[in-house]
Amino acid sequence: MEPFKNNLSPDLVICLADHLSRHVEPFDKASYKTEILAQLDHLELKERARLIADVTARHLPGDLGERFAVLEAILHPMTEVGFDRGSDGKGIRGWGMMPLGMIVADCGLDDFESSFALLKEMTKRATAEFDVRPFLARDQERALAIMAPWVNDPSVHVRRLVSEGTRPRLPWGMRLKRLIEDPAPTLPLLEALKDDPEDYVRRSVANHLNDIAKDHPDLVAEIAARWLKGADANREKLVRHACRSLVKHGHEGTLKALGLNPPKIAVLGPAVDVTEIRYGDAVAFKVDLTSTCVAPQDLVLDYLIHFRKANGSMAPKVFKWKKLRLAPGETISLSREHTIRPITTRVYYGGTQAVSLRINGQDYGYSEFQLRMPMG
Repeated sequence: MEPFKNNLSPDLVICLADHLSRHVEPFDKASYKTEILAQLDHLELKERARLIADVTARHLPGDLGERFAVLEAILHPMTEVGFDRGSDGKGIRGWGMMPLGMIVADCGLDDFESSFALLKEMTKRATAEFDVRPFLARDQERALAIMAPWVNDPSVHVRRLVSEGTRPRLPWGMRLKRLIEDPAPTLPLLEALKDDPEDYVRRSVANHLNDIAKDHPDLVAEIAARWLKGADANREKLVRHACRSLVKHGHEGTLKALGLNPPKIAVLGPAVDVTEIRYGDAVAFKVDLTSTCVAPQDLVLDYLIHFRKANGSMAPKVFKWKKLRLAPGETISLSREHTIRPITTRVYYGGTQAVSLRINGQDYGYSEFQLRMPMG
């Protein structure tokens, strides 16, 4: 898969230079391209966006109104597109919105109305979810008052921005401390969007609720129970996705809201196939589940890998597995593999590791294996 950073490419810089040259006078196109391209190759995604934003801002007019007019003029005429649609001779869109949105957030904090009007246009061509956040941090009430009517906007991207831009813990974005502490101001917005016709919006609502769940699990469990009353398939899918972290951690109120009762089962396993694996290989394990219930029961099955830490202690990580329904007395045999491979968020240490299960929030079994790391 092509690294995300390559979307902020030399071709995009050249395209930006061409469009800016038509709207900025005077504009030194050669200097603009040279300053960015000389550094671009050595930078990661956010650093590339920051570089393009800073250099572009220096070439724009100093007056805010004139600056915003140029940015709006170079936007692609085609809206309702995502990150995968590239900029071209007609205008800038997709990943090109990342540095342009930064410019708005950098210089527009003293003019909310003009800034939000421009960000609303930018988000139609990709997203402005990162760029509304400095405004929310500066004046949350004012920013939310501007965004609230957007829940009824014809653009799916604008409606999604209401939910995604206000997420308390948006990945890659600045954290919104006030909303982490008190998510109440965004709840009416999520309520208005929960039955949006577009899955793109509903998924954002689910992710927003999952953010809230990290700090206010009981609140999300209450919302889940209320939203599931009379829910159609789309809303049920939203709620289950919103509650995924709470289910993983066995939150009692959430399990009850989802109709997941304490399991009545006999568990054999998990049992690992081999007791020693090499780094880069997969640990394989099996489990047998037998229902001891007199009625059919729904089960959410997750597995935990207990990774060894540097100090020798164990740290469990929960992974989603599957949902299933067991008939009374039914036995089912399941198997799974989990590859121990390099990821940026974890450092592996050789030695004893383990696998266990979590079923409807309750933990079962514990099977150890040895991880052998490469020498040197």
